[in-house]
This record gives sequence, structure tokens and C-alpha cells, in this order.
Amino acid sequence: MTPNLAAGNLPAESNAFIGRERDLADLAGILDRVRAISLCGPGGIGKTRLALKLAYEVAARYPDGVWLADQAEVDRPSQVLPMITTILGIRAEHDRPLADTLAEALRPRKMLLILDTCDHLVQESAELVQWLLGCCPGLRVVATSREALRVRGEVLWRVPPLGLPVPAADGTAEPGDRLFVDYDAVQLFAERAMAARPGFELNSGNLTAVVDICRQLDGVPLAIELAAARVRTLSLEQIRARLAGRLEFLAIGDRTAPPRQQTLRATVDWSYGLLTDPERLLLSRLSVFHGWSLEMAEQVCADSQIGSARVLDLLTALIDKSLVSVDYELEGAVRYRLLDTVRQFATEQAVGAGELDRMRQAHRDCMVAMAERVVNSGILREDSSWLERVDIYHRAMADWRNFQLALKYCADHDDAEKGMRLANAMRIAWLVAGDQGGSAWLDRFLVSSAPVRPAIRSRALVVRSEIAFEQQDYEAARLHAQAALEPELTGPGTNPAGALRILGLTALVDGQLDEALAYTATAVSEAKKMADGWEEGVSLAVRAATILFQGDMAEAELIYKQALEALGESRGWGVANVRYGLGRLASFRGHTAEAARYYQDALALYRQIGARPQMTRCLACIGQIALDDGDLPVAREYLTECVRLSLGTGQRLAIARGLAALAALACASGDVATAVKMAGAAQSLYVAIGLAQPESAQRRLGKLLDAARTGQGSAAVAEWLAEGRDLSPHDAALLFIGSGPDIAAESAEPVEPIEPAASAGPDADVSVPAEPGLAWPGPLTEREREVAILVARGLSNRAIGERLYISQATAARHVANIFGKFGFSSRAQLIAWVLRVNPTEDI
Repeated sequence: MTPNLAAGNLPAESNAFIGRERDLADLAGILDRVRAISLCGPGGIGKTRLALKLAYEVAARYPDGVWLADQAEVDRPSQVLPMITTILGIRAEHDRPLADTLAEALRPRKMLLILDTCDHLVQESAELVQWLLGCCPGLRVVATSREALRVRGEVLWRVPPLGLPVPAADGTAEPGDRLFVDYDAVQLFAERAMAARPGFELNSGNLTAVVDICRQLDGVPLAIELAAARVRTLSLEQIRARLAGRLEFLAIGDRTAPPRQQTLRATVDWSYGLLTDPERLLLSRLSVFHGWSLEMAEQVCADSQIGSARVLDLLTALIDKSLVSVDYELEGAVRYRLLDTVRQFATEQAVGAGELDRMRQAHRDCMVAMAERVVNSGILREDSSWLERVDIYHRAMADWRNFQLALKYCADHDDAEKGMRLANAMRIAWLVAGDQGGSAWLDRFLVSSAPVRPAIRSRALVVRSEIAFEQQDYEAARLHAQAALEPELTGPGTNPAGALRILGLTALVDGQLDEALAYTATAVSEAKKMADGWEEGVSLAVRAATILFQGDMAEAELIYKQALEALGESRGWGVANVRYGLGRLASFRGHTAEAARYYQDALALYRQIGARPQMTRCLACIGQIALDDGDLPVAREYLTECVRLSLGTGQRLAIARGLAALAALACASGDVATAVKMAGAAQSLYVAIGLAQPESAQRRLGKLLDAARTGQGSAAVAEWLAEGRDLSPHDAALLFIGSGPDIAAESAEPVEPIEPAASAGPDADVSVPAEPGLAWPGPLTEREREVAILVARGLSNRAIGERLYISQATAARHVANIFGKFGFSSRAQLIAWVLRVNPTEDI
């Protein structure tokens, strides 16, 4: 079993790939035998295009996808790892090195990683590749660089120029020789020339000139494409003559440069020299982007020298001349990019450092404005629909690399205020996609002594606390939230509701219910003062979760509905959190069908923005309901996806809970051996995390083991348990998901399933860790404790009887005894008591 989260992130091919069939066949064969290939050669030789074409050709071999990690804009070694984990959807864990989480998540995957543009980070790239290959046996890597990585087992492939005709004895091409048309370099020129000037075709009259141009350009693909784009405005003879002069000039100027680098540099320089002054100016200004839209180009590049109305015409001219590439279309808007070689050249041609710095400032301002516009239209504006907000979010995520460039500019120039504004606006991205650098950027800006307006600093502290809470670093979440409420940060224009909400959440996690209610009451009040429907809604959701812990289900339901009203249907992220909470409430009441509907509604909203941890919680709940109802096919469907998502994001706590759920499923399916092994793997993972397994899970495991020993013998159970503890989480899950028995099979043994612990996470989740050593108070027997837990899980007397293999009447008698011992008059009181005295019970 492998995560198989997606087919990868390869971009669509923008135009036809010409030639290199033999190279592709050889490389595909090599990948069957080795685990790392470095495609090396000078800029413009076609390393990236060859790597991508190879990836398309072999993608079917990699069930977990082919992933492209472009390091072109990564300029610090510390950024390499977060960039890769962001692309792969792997989330950082609190108190664990990101590298360990990455390795653990990739270990079971069979996938191909394209590590593009390693030139400026060769050492760091080599160390990362060597380490990953050692940890992840199913991983293959194709790197592109001007030099080899020199890792163990690497195959170095020097990317050759495109095939060229051999000159005749007199040094000329023979125009009648049609075999020339079959050469890759000639085919590429012809293909690109036809795109630039429809109607162009190779014939006996122009073949000699085309062949000669390709020879002058040494078969370098980028140089050929740049030259072919000129057929719109120049004849082939003019192109040939101008190229010859340019190449001779460069050879005189720098004889030490490798011939193909001379060729490429000369070709780019020649193409640049043929641009008009406004075209040159726009090209150098576009070099500050990592991909852009027309709107972004107009905002950053237009001024008194280039009017906004001229940007489109100039951009079109640069596209026609192959200096700008059309990348793809997103949500109805075309995206553009510069090839790395062209971007580097264009940066060098900027008119003075002042001009380039001014453009980078404009780029920073553009990204800050864009991010804040996303917030205003995606969260704050009342009349946007949820689907509109989702579209806005996905468009913004396409500029993730541009946001990172802008954050770096802010950090390098100690512009803490704009850095915080940008990081604050990226809040949802940090929470949905995982931290992926958000905490590091905020920490860097928060320690700056540069002046920052109180409202912006306060908001940055709240965002930082939210990231910490998402990572289950509750102490950091509390400290940052408290800092946001310092007197100097709570003046006019500030909104303390967010910080109060986080303090309410951390109090809830600590089991301090009165404090949680006090914080959330104030948060709701402050949000109403500021007419902040978002904060009002999510604060009400936390308040409802707290009231649910107290056992007042009717009041909790009322507050949840108030939260929905405050949020409105268009704020889908908050609505999903509330619906998840309503699902918990319905489960406590024993209304499992209603609970499943709420979880399904929340899951659908989370899926639209790819919120994987929240999706995992919903999947676990739906799967557990199906398991309790005996619907094993549905349970398998949802619990399998739950475990796959958890494995894919690398979150060990979620993985441990998922394995426990799969153990219960295996047990219900009659596969006792697999259930014991997976339970052992879950135990082992809890130990690795440093958490004790909940008491209820320990009791259920004990019953499972006792029943297994009775049916299979102590020696077999001991062997299975030891085997499970030695398994990796991925291999443990593979036991059942990959090759388990028919999920509909009848259970052969009356063995109690192991249930997953209640999942922890932000906002509406009500899971609370216990204090160390907290024991069950009161005069309950062991059986009565079991019954109390099942009541708290929402099971009816009949379901309790079936679970414990006792009659319905006996279950009812146990419930009555519990009520009598504590003076309870309702199940709600019993549920509240269970949650208070032992909140680790995974109910």
C-alpha cells in the first residue's frame, strides 16, 4: 500500500517535443537499473525539457506520481527542504526535524522526483538526494544541472546538442539531400518557424540556410528557438549573416568560454539586441517574477516609460520572439514565464541596480496587495460565494513562489511591516498547506526592531499562534496569543477576538472549561464590536465545543447554529469546522446517520481547498461510524483513505490513530493476526512520538490479545505482536489495505476492535490530552467503566450489548447502576462526566 495521493505535479507540455527519441529510450532503460540520473549541460541545451519528457514517458511506472521541484528561485540552502515538502504536501511536525518527516512520508512511495536547476545549490542538492535515496527505496531522482551531483550510484548523462547534418566535403550542405530534414535540429527550427510565420516550410530553396543556421548554433535548442522566432521579421539569409557576425564577435571577446555557452550567450545577446528599447525594458522588469499574469505585469512593470496599455503589446512581441513563454491557463487567465537563461540575462541587462531594486519593490508591493485582496474578497467580503472564494484561493496558490520572493525581499531589507502584512494575508495557506515556512518568516519579522503598526503586529502574533496550534505546540500558541493582547497592541483599530479565541482553544485543550468559556465569550463580544463575522463564527464554534464538553448538548447545538448564522454559507472553511462539531454532537447523542451527514458535508468543503488534516479527521469519523454499524465496505473505503492521507502528510499521531482504526477493521473482518500486528505497530508509533496510548485503547488491546490467545495460542499472538512492533507504519497498513481478506467476510472471532483515538486539530475539535496519571474516580466496576465509555460514544443500550457480548437488558442495568451511583438523570450528564474525568478516552 502506498499513499498514491496524486499523479504528480508535472506541467502540461506547451509545444511539441522534437527529437531525442534515442536519448529518451536509453534514459528510460537506465531508470530501471539505477536510482539517480543527472542531466548535465550548459544552459539552453534542453535539460529541463528532456527531464520533463522523460517523466511523461515513464510516469506509468510510478504509482505515487512524478513530482517536479524547480529550484530556480531557491537561493538559500535552508529553503530546499521546505520547498520540496510543500510540493509533496508533507507537513511539518512539532518537535521533529522536517527532514525526518519527509523521509518517513516518502519511504513507502514509488515515485520519481525531478530536481530541476540544481546549479547554484549543487552541494545541498547532492546531500539531500544522497540522504533521500538512502531512506526511501522506492524513490528515483532525475536532476538537472550544469555539473553532476556526484552522489553514490548516480549516472551522469551529458545532454548532447540536437542532431546536425554532417557538412559535405566542401563544408556546405547539399540542398537536394532531403535526409537533412530528418535531423532533430532542423526539425526544431522548422517547427518553431512555422509557429512564428504560418506558411513557412522547408524546401530546396531554404534548406541550406536552415542547416547552416543550426550548425552555427551548435544544435543548442534554446538558441535555435530564438533564431527561428525571427522568421517573422527577417529572411533566413539575414538571420544567418547576423548570427555569424555575433558568434565571431563573442569568440574574439571570450575564447575561454565553452563553445556552446558562447553560442547560447551570443544568441540571447543577439535576440536582445534586436528588441526595441521598450521591449528590452519590459523584459528586464519581468525578470523579477517567478511566473506572472498580464495583470501582474501591468501592475509591476508599467510606469511613465511603459504605459499600462502598452504592456500587452510588448509582452506579445516578446512571446513572438521566444523570449517569453506562455506557461498555462489558470481560472481563465494565461500565465507567462521566462526560461532561466533568459531571466538571468534579462536581470543583467537591467539599467543599473537602482532600476532592478525598484522593480523588486514593485513586485513586493504587488504580492502584498494581491494577498490582501485575496483576504478581503475571500474571507471578509460578505457577498462572495464559497466557490468564488475557492477559485480565488487556488489562483493565489499559483503564486506561492512569488509570495516567497516577496517575503525574502522584506526580510533582506528589514521591512517587517510589509513582511507581516504578507504573512498575515497568507494565513489560510499556512494552515491548509501546512506551516511550510510561515512560522519561520513570522519569527524573523517579529524579532525585528523595525517599526510596525500595532494592529499588524498583533495580527501577526495571532497568525503565528494559529500555526503553532495546528502543529499541536499548544504552549507556543498560548504565548503568542497572550503577546497579541499586550496593552501596546490593543489600541484603536485592533481586533483581539482572534487571540482570545486561541486562548479559549488552549484552555479547552488543557481541560480548563471555565477559562475557555470566559475567553470565547469575550472573543465573540469583541468580534461583534468589529462586525467581524468570521471571528464571531469561529469563536462561537470553539464556545460550542466547550459547552459540549460540559455535557449540555442542547446549548451546544444552539451555539453551533449561531456560529453558522454568523459565518454564512460563503465562508466554507469555518462552516466545515462547525459542521464537523455538529457531527461530534450528533455522535454523542447516538444519531449516527445524522453525524455521518455532517461529516460528509464538512469533508466536501475541506476537499475543495485540499485541507488534508481536516479531511483525515472527517474520514476517520465516517469510517468509525460505518464500522460501528457493521458496514465494513464503507468503513474500509473511508478508513483506507484516511490512513493514506495521514501517511502522505507524514503526521505520526494521525498515522497511529489510523492504524488503530485499521486494526479494529481487520478484527471485525475476522483477520485476527493482522489486527494484532497493526495494533503492535500503532503501539510502537505512540512510543516513538512520546505519547502514552489512551487507557481505553490499552484495555481494548488487552481484550483483543486475550481473545486472540484463546483462539490462536499465546505463542502465535506474541509472534504477531512482536512482528507488528517491528513494522513501519506503511508496512503495517499494507497488511490490510494492500492484501487483506474480503472486507465483507464474517468475523470468525468475537474480538473487541481497537478504536482510534479522538483526533486533535484546530478550531472545532474537542480532543483533550489527559494529565499524566489521571485515573478514573468513583465506585465503578471495570464493566461499568466500559459501558460509560460506550454511552459517551453515543451507542444505544442495544449497541452496547452487541459490542460487549451481553444482552440489551444487562447493558441497560449497567447504565442504571451508573446513574444510581452518581445521581445522574440523563446520558448527557454521564457523557460530561466521562469527558471531564478522563479526556483521553477516545470517544
